[in-house]
Amino acid sequence: MAPVAAAQPRLTPAATQAALDALKQLLGDRFSAAQAVRDQHGRDESWALPLPPDAVVFPHSTEEVVEIVKICAAHGLPIIPYGAGTSLEGHVTAVQGGVSIDLMQMNRILQVNAEDLDVVVQPGVRRKQLNEYLRDTGLFFPIDPGADASIGGMVSTRASGTNAVRYGTMRENVLALTVVTADGRVIRTSKRAKKSAAGYDLTRLYVGSEGTLGIITEITVKLYGIPEAMAAATCSFATLEGAVNSVIQTIQAGIPVARIELLDDVQADAINKYSKLNLPVQNMLMLEFHGSEAGVAEQAEMVQAIASEHGGEGFQWATKAEDRAKMWEARHAAAYACKALRKGCEIMATDVCVPISRLTECILETKDDVVKTGLTAPLVGHVGDGNFHLSVVIDRSNPQEVETVEAFSERLVHRALRMEGTCTGEHGIGRGKMKYLTAEHGEAVAVMRAIKKALDPDNLMNPGKIFSI
Repeated sequence: MAPVAAAQPRLTPAATQAALDALKQLLGDRFSAAQAVRDQHGRDESWALPLPPDAVVFPHSTEEVVEIVKICAAHGLPIIPYGAGTSLEGHVTAVQGGVSIDLMQMNRILQVNAEDLDVVVQPGVRRKQLNEYLRDTGLFFPIDPGADASIGGMVSTRASGTNAVRYGTMRENVLALTVVTADGRVIRTSKRAKKSAAGYDLTRLYVGSEGTLGIITEITVKLYGIPEAMAAATCSFATLEGAVNSVIQTIQAGIPVARIELLDDVQADAINKYSKLNLPVQNMLMLEFHGSEAGVAEQAEMVQAIASEHGGEGFQWATKAEDRAKMWEARHAAAYACKALRKGCEIMATDVCVPISRLTECILETKDDVVKTGLTAPLVGHVGDGNFHLSVVIDRSNPQEVETVEAFSERLVHRALRMEGTCTGEHGIGRGKMKYLTAEHGEAVAVMRAIKKALDPDNLMNPGKIFSI
């Protein structure tokens, strides 16, 4: 287990206890100060050291969230929203102590509007739960970050994942939000209309705000019709360059591929060992096509021709639902497969995103950096939109190794920024990438701070994330 860092509480013990007593009176047995519960809510799946809150509360409604926020605001107690705990940059850690608001018991699907292709959910609904519920309607929610994340957490981190190349990210798929602000007001950011030119776009402001501007308690998201046909395939390449250039040409040709994922040879080997697959230990693409039977066949034929031009071979097709599920389950378990490569080690997961025209250059430079530093760092990516990830396997007890990994991570970020990319395509900033935000956004960070101060003047909402106040 990773060591636990020390929080820097802003309140005296007596002031903190007064706030906790009020919360306990409000919620009864849905309030917990048990050490095990606090420890669970002070960590996510990131490299960041855990920081447990002073207590955890479990609301069931927007009205209860309002009362919790009002108590915390009256006492000056920090508030940290918590979902499924699958975030990757220390988003849920209690940097200044405070109360973790676990929203997972707010897990009702409130309203399916099948004719309008949207659904209203509470933040604790998980993506797999939602799609299971929707199955008989012929609709589905396509955003798939891999983990069975909560919809609220996916909104907060502006998640995307394997389907983003065709269906977009949470930014494009959230229609409206209900939010409890830092002073306990309830606002709705939009109606259900597919577009609006009425006022500031508050929905987009809260998507990706990482809990720093308010607590999201209801979410309206877009739905899509389940495709008539789906087919998935793997294709191997002797070189990373061939694989990445195939992706670039596919996207530039306008082929509406649903998923197009890159694995380097190290990642393919790790997946074979962990998920008991028989993939060639080479650089490879995992692809999926959605549409009519004829459309899927045409897309597959075009992509296969493009891949062949760049050295792609050994296409293996999966058209049965169970075979596709097994393939994507293995892809989603890639991080755990990486961790299993070195017993007793952890992974430092990171991601960057660059314009697709710079993707080959960025990936090849990064792979060369991995080889030169001698790191175990499998590479995998949602390369259809220029986003790729590394899961660096590391022995945290080895200071020299930690220093090497941190230096490598910094070079990776600055390489992406030099190529007009971003320090994170989908993981978010959290604690882990705060130091890169100014390098990416410059003076715009001052505008972000001004918005934060206007909406949360006492810095109660998830303090110590995105930027310092």
